[in-house]
Amino acid sequence: MGWGKLFFTVVITLSAALITYNILISANASFKQEFPGPSNNFRKVGIFGQDPIIQMPLDKSKSKKRLFHTAVTSSDSVYNTWQCRIMYYWFKKFKDEENSEMGGFTRILHNGKPDRFMDEIPTFVAQPLPSGVDQGYIVLNRPWAFVQWLQQAQIEEDYILMAEPDHVIVKPIPNLSMDGLGAAFPFFYIEPKKYESVLRKFYPEERGPITDIDPIGNSPVIVGKEALKKIAPTWMNVSLAMKKDPEADKAFGWVLEMYAYAVSSALHNVGNILHKEFMIQPPWDTEIGKAYIIHYTYGCDYDMKGKMTYGKIGEWRFDKRSYDNKWPPRNLSLPPPGVPESVVTLVKMVNEATANLPNWGS
Repeated sequence: MGWGKLFFTVVITLSAALITYNILISANASFKQEFPGPSNNFRKVGIFGQDPIIQMPLDKSKSKKRLFHTAVTSSDSVYNTWQCRIMYYWFKKFKDEENSEMGGFTRILHNGKPDRFMDEIPTFVAQPLPSGVDQGYIVLNRPWAFVQWLQQAQIEEDYILMAEPDHVIVKPIPNLSMDGLGAAFPFFYIEPKKYESVLRKFYPEERGPITDIDPIGNSPVIVGKEALKKIAPTWMNVSLAMKKDPEADKAFGWVLEMYAYAVSSALHNVGNILHKEFMIQPPWDTEIGKAYIIHYTYGCDYDMKGKMTYGKIGEWRFDKRSYDNKWPPRNLSLPPPGVPESVVTLVKMVNEATANLPNWGS
């Protein structure tokens, strides 16, 4: 090994050790309210009013494209892997179509070692949190993985789309962010006002009204790369602090990391344009409409007459959790007549991807 390579290896090793040390300190120390001061004046006071949903017209001019880089965090589990392969298949389908501002793609693999799909999917290997730090909540690896990727990777685009393995892109995605504001999907179950007393531990009153915290998670979100570089370390530390706080942990449960991102975005004065049509979530959303993404987080259960039997296993069903440790087979049976368009489209798109991806299920 040459002296140049040896020097680079030593620098990377020391950097990783320092970052890991900081995580351990964050996880074992009380969360200090030394929040970042005002940066670029992204948030415009009163812009959202009582209704946070802002319908922003798309710029249809022929100006230079504002490309964004799509990033998806994943483990090497069978469950995450088959979803990522399908997601990337459809990303490639729409990337270069008209109205697309989709740039590069990275799967951020946070298990610390390469897997056999490195050649199929562009991948950055991130280290997992030190043992015990996630306290059994594996999602805490997501912000930590983004911190590593943003610090170490060469990212050409000026914007980032944070997506998830269980997203299927259904049409070319433009850059929905605008004027320093991110673009995000509003989740009905992210309720800052409801949990104000808990959130004030992490977003004190002197920072501003609780409505500064948008009802979002980290995905799907399109945000400026430089803004995300500032948000990500705070997102990681707030996530760890919330998990360590019994009241916050109980209040937020499995969406704790989503609240942590929303708080961190507000702490850095990065507001978000809320797009209800960013994605749909079958079976509750029945039509594709103007959506760009299908998020198949919920199980879809129907009887053979096309009637939904949610909460009860249907005669026909598609639920990603049925394949948590095995690959879904090719050519899944299509839903019976009467099942909504969103579910039918989802299954057809899964089938197309699995039919065309090599070595499926092996």
